[in-house]
Amino acid sequence: MLIATWNVNSIRARLPRLLAWLQKRQPDVVCLQELKVEEAAFPFAELAAAGYHAAVCGQKTWHGVAILARSEPRAVRRGLDDDPHDSQARLIAATVDGIRIFSAYVPNGSTVGSDKYLYKRGWLTRLGRRLRLQEDLGQPLLLAGDFNIAPQERDVHNPRQWEDSVLYHPQMRQDFQELLACGLIDLGGSHLPAGTYSWWDYRQLSFPRNDGLRLDHLLATPMLTSRCTEVLVDRDERKGDTPSDHAPVLARFF
Repeated sequence: MLIATWNVNSIRARLPRLLAWLQKRQPDVVCLQELKVEEAAFPFAELAAAGYHAAVCGQKTWHGVAILARSEPRAVRRGLDDDPHDSQARLIAATVDGIRIFSAYVPNGSTVGSDKYLYKRGWLTRLGRRLRLQEDLGQPLLLAGDFNIAPQERDVHNPRQWEDSVLYHPQMRQDFQELLACGLIDLGGSHLPAGTYSWWDYRQLSFPRNDGLRLDHLLATPMLTSRCTEVLVDRDERKGDTPSDHAPVLARFF
């Protein structure tokens, strides 16, 4: 079974690339982030023609997450369900072939100490509470997505450049570890060599210089981790015309 996560940075802008990539890679499940469309504008027909069901939590202009799967997603839940005033479309969960799968788009946080930074920290706390209280972490479960956090020094090309930012701040890295403490394992941290990144800024030739960060993660329960045989970053999708600034991250399970 092949499961991927990809921040497409607008599914309308990236749809031709996504369809070509699905045909090439043939993943069983794909978690998408930053759709930037409402559910009514989501390309269900095109993806169905490619062989995929879609569970979607969309939002106009910003945010939006989805789970694509060859098997129909079951028990779909959208959002964190603990704050009726939080309208940001950042989380969707579904069960696919016996695996509970989450697609998450963690807030960026803007600048350290800002209201958006505090929202990011609170959102991560709420996500951890949801996992501990409402999910069975003794079963196969995968939390995948763009976390907007590089958890270790090995995940940043230039740590000194980023250490005061919301992507690599010590408090952010601690919050990431607290999320793992719910009972999850960072598959990329276990399988990918140091210096493997999933995001590169569009500016300053960051991708050709490999000046990137590993922000996109696949976090699995121990039962699912034991079935993981490979993790890879598909750097080819960061090349060419109109790429997302993120590359897909894939994990293979037996």
